[in-house]
Amino acid sequence: MNDYERIARVIRHLDECHAEQPDLALLARRAGLSRFHLHRLFSAWAGVTPKDFLQCLTLAHAKKLLLAGGSILDVTLESGLSGPGRLHDLCVSLEAASPGELKSGGAGWAISFGIAESPFGQCLIAESPRGTCHLSFVENEKSAMAELQSDWMQAELKRDDAAAAGTASKIFRRPGGSTAPATLRAFVRGTPFQVRVWRALLQVPPGSLTTYGRLASAIGRPGAARAVGAAAGQNPLGYLIPCHRVIRETGVIGNYYWGRTRKRAMIAWENAPRIEQGTPVPEPA
Repeated sequence: MNDYERIARVIRHLDECHAEQPDLALLARRAGLSRFHLHRLFSAWAGVTPKDFLQCLTLAHAKKLLLAGGSILDVTLESGLSGPGRLHDLCVSLEAASPGELKSGGAGWAISFGIAESPFGQCLIAESPRGTCHLSFVENEKSAMAELQSDWMQAELKRDDAAAAGTASKIFRRPGGSTAPATLRAFVRGTPFQVRVWRALLQVPPGSLTTYGRLASAIGRPGAARAVGAAAGQNPLGYLIPCHRVIRETGVIGNYYWGRTRKRAMIAWENAPRIEQGTPVPEPA
């Protein structure tokens, strides 16, 4: 069991039993760790203690983020930004496949792929000559590989875990750092409508949330919330195109292709304040 799986077990319990305010001892037993080890592991991963993290899973917190997310999305789209720009720590330029490239299935291309660690478990990342073309979370490596191969049936796939780890280190940087933004090229195959939705999703910064209805209005298709939701669900670049930042109008977080627990973990991880590097985590009482 890796660190994310231990953290996910705790998150599931917090989500299901938050009204009972489970203490550190109970959470530690759930994770199969000592109280001290869980406290350090959780604080290093999330930037906050398990108790503080619980706030990021509440309905009230989600609604507050929704209000902020709506205004930020409006500003970024109205300013004509094609990517996250200065509002983000990761600048993604998203390029869409031409009709010919849609049909070719990657014929004549060498695509580098690999398995890398992320804050949310192992992920499979693939790089085409035009940019990052696939990112999925790995529950079963064989199934993850089959999905990649079905997307790029005519391409030559070459495994390079080191290159995938380098890309993952750029994608999964903690939001709000002081270093210069990382820049990535993304290459997607989709209909014009899907690409519009995916580009709109890139405008939602870490720490904010939006809804399918707001996204539909933002791309000039009010009333198409259901179609927007379908497009988001077919996003080929998990986390990089942040469909995890879309929740229901009521504030309920809802489902996610790679699991509701992972979606909750992503939202809370992006909202948790960062513990300064080198600051010791006190031993729990």
